[in-house]
Amino acid sequence: MLTIYGMRSSGNCYKLQLLLDQLGRAYRWVDVDSAHGDTRTAEYLAKNPNGQVPLLELDDGRRLAESNAILCYLAAGTALLPGDAWLRALTLQWLFFEQYSHEPYIAVARFISLYLPSDHPRRSELPQLHQRGAQALAVMEKHLHEHEWFVGDCYSIADIALYAYTHCASDGGFDLAIYPAITAWLARVKAQPGHSPLQR
Repeated sequence: MLTIYGMRSSGNCYKLQLLLDQLGRAYRWVDVDSAHGDTRTAEYLAKNPNGQVPLLELDDGRRLAESNAILCYLAAGTALLPGDAWLRALTLQWLFFEQYSHEPYIAVARFISLYLPSDHPRRSELPQLHQRGAQALAVMEKHLHEHEWFVGDCYSIADIALYAYTHCASDGGFDLAIYPAITAWLARVKAQPGHSPLQR
């Protein structure tokens, strides 16, 4: 049995929920509320010294952190992670894009907007986060004008990784209506067999 330590409302954790539900794999979910310090306890830091969720734990005690690394591990040997070396490299390209050019802006804007009080000083970061997040969305929009999916001609973990925070980007103040290709892609992802929603 796979064990996932995660926070259900986190997009990074949702990636794993979505993948496992679509693969039909059994797993145990252990709720860890990172917003209220659960990842900073001595018990949790002994499992993941970086103090973040999600975390995958195998029955033999091995543990793997970082959401996109976990996606690659869980999707290995399935159609969701291409076997072709070039397509697999393109998958990694989009996973790195998601973590470096997308998540730091779209996910952080969502966190500030949803979880911090209206007078919190970090709200001053939102204009820059919106600017940088819009740049990432523009890259996605351009790609999706010409392709149905992010890698090759089929749905993959590249789509799962980018879907996680894009589909709820409006929580952080992004207007997805101005991105028709992204909007159509979001609908395609939602229509995939085994799709499960983010728990807010």
